[in-house]
Amino acid sequence: MNQALTTARRPRLTSAFQRLMSVHWWMAGLYLLLFIGGPFMARLSREVSLRGSLYDVHKSIGLLTIALLLWRIVVLLQVWWKKYTRHLPGLSPKWWRNMLLHVLLYGFMVAVPLAGLLLSNSFKAGNVAFFGLVIPDLFPENKAMVDVGRSLHFWLSYTFLSFIVLHTIAQWRVAQANLRRLGDTIKRLRPSGVAPS
Repeated sequence: MNQALTTARRPRLTSAFQRLMSVHWWMAGLYLLLFIGGPFMARLSREVSLRGSLYDVHKSIGLLTIALLLWRIVVLLQVWWKKYTRHLPGLSPKWWRNMLLHVLLYGFMVAVPLAGLLLSNSFKAGNVAFFGLVIPDLFPENKAMVDVGRSLHFWLSYTFLSFIVLHTIAQWRVAQANLRRLGDTIKRLRPSGVAPS
């Protein structure tokens, strides 16, 4: 009876954490697209007709990550509330390192798109749209700030990427388990009798 009651309650107790992990992986996928697409589109010649559209998609995905970050923070606070109202964290050096790494990651999740907005808004007013819907400018048009915005966006992005690599190393067992689950899911979804290419 107690086992059945515990099992029945478990999904409710972990639902906020499951939502947090869900938004974590959605954002990870979007950041992967941004990190692959950003350098590719930046190297394209201005004569390439697709270049403007790639920038528009890049900006839209960047705005989407900001929206998801706001949702993620709300869910994270729910997880913390459930976890830390029961017992306070063990303030070990490992806990502090983990906390510092996550604070830095969240800081970069804010700073990188803000630097991108600074670059885009400084270059031209009304230069940022969310999948076609023009977003009000956060910064004024100012040609003198274009190079500052470009440098900030570049250096913050690659520093963020280095911290993502550190996070992946710190969570390597979790990353391996998720890759294994992804492989198992792909195997289950593959029609029987079809050999992998």
